[in-house]
Amino acid sequence: MEKIILLGYMGCGKSTIAHKLSKIIRIPYLDLDKCIEERMNLSVNEIFDQKGEIYFRKIEHEIFKELINSPESLIIGLGGGTPCYANNHDLLNGQNILSIYLKASIQTLFNRLIVNKSNRPIIASLNEFELKEFIAKHLFDRSYYYNQATKKIVVDNKSVDETILDILQILT
Repeated sequence: MEKIILLGYMGCGKSTIAHKLSKIIRIPYLDLDKCIEERMNLSVNEIFDQKGEIYFRKIEHEIFKELINSPESLIIGLGGGTPCYANNHDLLNGQNILSIYLKASIQTLFNRLIVNKSNRPIIASLNEFELKEFIAKHLFDRSYYYNQATKKIVVDNKSVDETILDILQILT
């Protein structure tokens, strides 16, 4: 397996799971948003503010393709919107790619995001009702793209370790 791609909505556990999985299977983990920030020397929010979403999505697509085409084995964590733009969902099923959708319910995502929403500018100003509606709308809009992943793991009521065991079973 050359590339393991983790995707799903913010708060589903992509980064946490990828970090731990990386240590277990000894494959480097790269967060796509962090790769973009390093390349552009700007935060994702600054890129959106200064150059706009279309510019961001173009750079995101280019760097995603570079990571997929790199010769090394990698675990790649995508931004929540990545599969939905620039036909990135078509890249989820290439040769030597295992893409895993970490699927979480609206309630699970709400419970995880409400406690640290101040760290996420896109939702920081939303009240509880608005946050739940925001998550529900995004999940509805994005479900087609998320479901292009080769595997799906439901993370509701599971610990990080339980989810990693599910991934390890897929890998064997």
